[in-house]
Amino acid sequence: MRIQSGAADRAARADWVGPVLEVGEVADAIVEAIRERHAPVVVEDRASYVRILTPSPCVLERAAVERRIGRAFEFPRDLELVMPSFKGRLTITGEQAVWSLAGTGSGS
Repeated sequence: MRIQSGAADRAARADWVGPVLEVGEVADAIVEAIRERHAPVVVEDRASYVRILTPSPCVLERAAVERRIGRAFEFPRDLELVMPSFKGRLTITGEQAVWSLAGTGSGS
């Protein structure tokens, strides 16, 4: 579910984190992969991009994206190609990307 949110909704999620993605097949796969692991998830649809927000930490597993797109997906390269921005502190390994609030732990 993609939503358009107002100022009150954004204020309630001030400490939520996640990526901003250019729309397309990979973004759809990332949204699905994050939804599989997290609840709640908010996806703000801005026409040319989507903002994904979850309570910290937001964890994206490389393997979950690959299952959805049916091909290899390499961190950080392939994520950086579709992610012009993000909210939070980003830590990337070969297997996962984790967005968290500054000073919080990893998503493992």
